[in-house]
Amino acid sequence: MKVGLRCKVLQCCKIHTRKLLNHCTKDMAGNNREQQFKYLLILDFEATCDKKNPPLPQEIIEFPVIKLNTRTLESEAVFHTYVEPDVHPKLTPFCTELTGIRQSQVDGQPHLTDILNKLFPTWMKEQGLLDPDNTSIFVTCGDWDLKKMLPSQCSHLKLQRNDHFRKWINIKQAFSDVTSQYPRGMMDMLRKLDIPHTGRHHSGIDDCTNIAAIAKELIKRGHVFKQTSYP
Repeated sequence: MKVGLRCKVLQCCKIHTRKLLNHCTKDMAGNNREQQFKYLLILDFEATCDKKNPPLPQEIIEFPVIKLNTRTLESEAVFHTYVEPDVHPKLTPFCTELTGIRQSQVDGQPHLTDILNKLFPTWMKEQGLLDPDNTSIFVTCGDWDLKKMLPSQCSHLKLQRNDHFRKWINIKQAFSDVTSQYPRGMMDMLRKLDIPHTGRHHSGIDDCTNIAAIAKELIKRGHVFKQTSYP
């Protein structure tokens, strides 16, 4: 991609790719157990919603992914964009109250079609995640994001999902494997692992940050992440 076009895409979508925690450069897994995946792609969608009359179809309004290196435990890069809904472009007051996402944050932002067809694949390529040697898998808190939400919206928009969206790790299952307790949700995992919550709950990017912290702690405790979803 030409430099000028790349800059335009980044500006339009508010995609932020940055180095985080650069001081963490050595293998942090205490027992040195080799992970199956070099990178965990922490994902947490936010979507249109209403308390009394849920919108149909439900549509993604925040698309965040954090790239976590399983060897260094460094969060190497972030993809983050708000999404303008196609069918119900006006957010409900309940949706804004729950997620903190305001109407002005989705107005004029990319539609999901552009993100899935152009913007996210470009980011994946720039991050080397399409290289077969850089094994990666999505990590979600539950199965809703990639089992229900994305397939449902892709079906409505007649979009073909990339194969990498068809496999993921439910971090609740990973937590259960380590602690022998199946958690109620993200906040429950943070409390039981004694990890302080940061940011706003139900902000997609903040939830990703907290899920990444949980993943790091599980790796430190010797957990080897394995795919939990299968067709």
